[in-house]
Amino acid sequence: MRIAVDMTRCQSYAQCAFLAPDVFRFEGEEALVYDPDPSEEFRARIEQSAAACPVQAIRLDGEHRRPAPEASAPTALTATDRVVVVGASLAGLTAVETLRSGGFTGLVTVIGDEPDEPYDRPPLSKQVLLGTAGARGTRLPRASDLDVEWRLGEAATGLDLRARTVLLADGGRVPYDRVLIATGTRARPWPVARDAGLDGVHTLRTADDAERLRARLVARPRRVLVIGGGFTGSEIASACRRLDIPVTLVDRGRAPLARALGDTVADVLADVQREHGVDLRSSTTVTSLRADARGTVTAATFSDGSEVDVDVVVVAIGALRNTEWLSGSGVAVGPLGVDCDASCRALGPDGTVLDDVFVAGDVAAFPHPSGDGRRVSVEHWGNAVSQASVAADNIRTGGQARHDEVPVFWSNQFGHVIKSVGMPEAADSVVIAQGSTARRAFVAVYGTGDRVVGATALDHVKWVEHYRRQIGEGASFPPEGRTVDDPPDAERTVRPRSRITRPDTSAQHSDERTTP
Repeated sequence: MRIAVDMTRCQSYAQCAFLAPDVFRFEGEEALVYDPDPSEEFRARIEQSAAACPVQAIRLDGEHRRPAPEASAPTALTATDRVVVVGASLAGLTAVETLRSGGFTGLVTVIGDEPDEPYDRPPLSKQVLLGTAGARGTRLPRASDLDVEWRLGEAATGLDLRARTVLLADGGRVPYDRVLIATGTRARPWPVARDAGLDGVHTLRTADDAERLRARLVARPRRVLVIGGGFTGSEIASACRRLDIPVTLVDRGRAPLARALGDTVADVLADVQREHGVDLRSSTTVTSLRADARGTVTAATFSDGSEVDVDVVVVAIGALRNTEWLSGSGVAVGPLGVDCDASCRALGPDGTVLDDVFVAGDVAAFPHPSGDGRRVSVEHWGNAVSQASVAADNIRTGGQARHDEVPVFWSNQFGHVIKSVGMPEAADSVVIAQGSTARRAFVAVYGTGDRVVGATALDHVKWVEHYRRQIGEGASFPPEGRTVDDPPDAERTVRPRSRITRPDTSAQHSDERTTP
């Protein structure tokens, strides 16, 4: 059987670990680890766990992800219409399930350039690297009656808006009445092509990537070099230390995750990494990689002139959106992905709405919920699910439902759970509102002016839902009712979010904001 846990919902109540300890376990108080492909012998206990979960975060094969909405509109699809989903991804699968649970019975075709059915990416940098799950064992659970035409291993190469057709690499053409673009992102490669092709240089985005990197870790390298200190890079470093493999992490920022979470939180995470044995090189870049005569990487040179011998290099410097196939299509594409409105409808270059083309997931560039005119892209698991659900409802009904959920994202690393809500990267101030940074268990709340815009919890995840509501309600900053544990004055102080200028996100070492 296949299972997945929506960690944007999980609040570490541990009912699952009590009922099915062979499948779910907690490392520390709040770091949930689970087997995404458990044996059938555990089915009864897993079903009990799913039923008992207070926040209904556990998903199983055979279950629809959400109830069918009741709304309809004059332009709703009929049973003779065809929907094409480009992207066999979490967003793509969620959209299909939403269409079917909403009652759409017409033909649905899913096109994906990978040969695999939609699989869960967060376990790739955690369970798969640690060897507790196989790279092919993270397929997403799905409803049993989807009745989908799967066209996997076939890349989309174009979109003909006039003919309402998706063009394929093999010359095929797939007609549609409405199409969803959910092509996501790919790992940003090392910018020096010669070095990127060296044996031992890896990226981590796909199941194939994870399988290759896991094989390298099993071979017990002398040292792994991770380039980039975002969520993915930090999780890879965490896995290496769990496997007792020496690891050096190089990041151009002040500290890991400083761009995403600000200096106050990032400084704590830097200390955590060092305490776990990571050779952390902050405010540093890699200037060159060296290889032996066989083309195998052997060393790296840093911007401070130092050098380290390595057997494996993992490049974790961000993601590129998969939009090239839309070139010349008449769909507006920018640096953040495919432009769309709040109802997930794609836009043309002149800003006109394309009524039959929709966008969801990492590839979508949508209006910031504040309404200030900015466009954002959110590369997180929960956003892919919520945005795809809204897009599918609007595809099916012709409706105008808006995607305006406050984003939530998470990471497990070094025995800690980091869970964040809202847009911490947009803040100008931060305050520790609960817990204590000294004890490595706290909630940092972020503000822009006098308004709360984000919160990050380190092992205090039950507070996240409270702050999600606060952000949605436009609560004032700094928050009232803070419960800092015996804090020094510094813990109560509202501080600048960052003490340095944020790095240029277009630079070669710019870091990602998400798990893979």
